[in-house]
Amino acid sequence: MTSKRIVLLGSTGSIGRQTLEVVESFPDRLKVEVLVAGSNADLLVEQARKFRPSLVAVAEPAAYGQLRRELEPLGIKVLAGADEVERAAAEPADIAVSAISGIAGLKPTLAAIRSGKTVALSNKESLVAGGHLVMQEAARQGVDILPVDSEHSAIWQCLQGNRRVKKIILTASGGPFRGRSRGELREVGPEQALKHPNWDMGAKVTIDSATLMNKGLEVIEAKWLFGLDVSQVDVVVHPQSIVHSMVEFIDGAVLAQMGVPDMRLPIQFALSYPDRWPAGWPVLSLAEVGNLTFEPPDRATFPAINLAYQAAEAGGTMPTVMNGANEVAVSLFLSHRIGFLRIPEIIKRTMEDHVPIADPSLKDVLEADRWSRERTIECVNQGTERGASTS
Repeated sequence: MTSKRIVLLGSTGSIGRQTLEVVESFPDRLKVEVLVAGSNADLLVEQARKFRPSLVAVAEPAAYGQLRRELEPLGIKVLAGADEVERAAAEPADIAVSAISGIAGLKPTLAAIRSGKTVALSNKESLVAGGHLVMQEAARQGVDILPVDSEHSAIWQCLQGNRRVKKIILTASGGPFRGRSRGELREVGPEQALKHPNWDMGAKVTIDSATLMNKGLEVIEAKWLFGLDVSQVDVVVHPQSIVHSMVEFIDGAVLAQMGVPDMRLPIQFALSYPDRWPAGWPVLSLAEVGNLTFEPPDRATFPAINLAYQAAEAGGTMPTVMNGANEVAVSLFLSHRIGFLRIPEIIKRTMEDHVPIADPSLKDVLEADRWSRERTIECVNQGTERGASTS
């Protein structure tokens, strides 16, 4: 049996680590050719020693010396810097797993697509900020984009063989603050927000889940992945995280994909597609779960999801600006510089100051992202004077 060769972008993050767990479970079917990370040189060295890729690349140039000392004696080539990350993404392989967090994943994802590889996409920000660029390039190269997010993998699985869609329904856990009032959220800090009830994710995604921005980003991602109007994408809160998403077809039938909340399941499906492989991950027992409940999201308490719909409807560079503002605001919250409720306030203010470009180039997208980050910092510094909440 010939192994699928993998380029793993973002190997030291949550999705990257779980991807390597899947690879380890199928040593005769999957082979890591390239590992790419941001700055965690120690973990990258550990991964490279275990999986023996031909190449590793790290975005942080300061990590180059350590990686070269420890890995080149093993015959592993080492690259460092943002340009070299793109070069690594384009290395020959069968599939690239795009799991770099944030807009930093956009250019490596495009490089992987241009090289002609199938892309298993976990980096939702690539589609939020530059969805038209990613999908146009994939169409031009004849490359398949396979979703890795559990919600989009669920939709993809439900759509096998049937595209007569009325709408799709993304499920949200509701995060750690489901049912809380705005008053109860005024004093919450990062420590509480990082305690997700169901999923084990990276810090940025976990905060996005707490604000419901993660679901807003997924709405925009779904629009691009499945060629739908944003009005065809609904969201329901499903606190058990067993139904990963649903599709309503034009005849009224609704299909749902279910499973335990474990990211290794959608990762494995993307890597095994079009086949399905047996695995030793936990399996779903509906009798043990008992009840499955659904409710509408509380858009008043968690307005970030509304901002995502507004950005999608405005189009052009507005989703890019929203995404950049969110990345900055989340970072400021995690460093205790702003309160939880200020995250959507700051994003909204930055969006209000932006005039979107209708059909942006990659240069336009990157410039809009840069402007968004600078403007968000300005908004934070001016917050008290402009009457923002202090929470």
